[in-house]
Amino acid sequence: MDDSDFKSTSGRSVPQLRRYPRVRVSAPFPCSFARVGRLRKGVVEQGLGIVYDVSEKGVRVMTEAVITPGDRIAMQLRLPNQPASMVIETATVRWGKEQIYGVEFEGLSPHDNQHLQAFMTHQSKPGVRLTA
Repeated sequence: MDDSDFKSTSGRSVPQLRRYPRVRVSAPFPCSFARVGRLRKGVVEQGLGIVYDVSEKGVRVMTEAVITPGDRIAMQLRLPNQPASMVIETATVRWGKEQIYGVEFEGLSPHDNQHLQAFMTHQSKPGVRLTA
């Protein structure tokens, strides 16, 4: 660990546990998703959500759909000011609390990764709030 792995808080250094910094989006945007893999008989396995934070490896999303940590989902995101939607073929729900979930992307195409990086760079400009 080096000095870049610490954040000063009230004069104290606190280790940063987050491997990929999140960017809080200035205007939350919608996404859609569908469960992949095993399906439950008679249950609709898709939903809509609102994205609040983005990192290069995932998102924090709020949804009324029933998903649980460990679920594998496919997602479609249309990042603000981007010409086309991103399709994430596989992502894993890593945590959930009430109706908010952390979702980790399993892999992005180089094209989608480029769009995501451009979006994060734009959101990280001065005046745009970052989350820890």
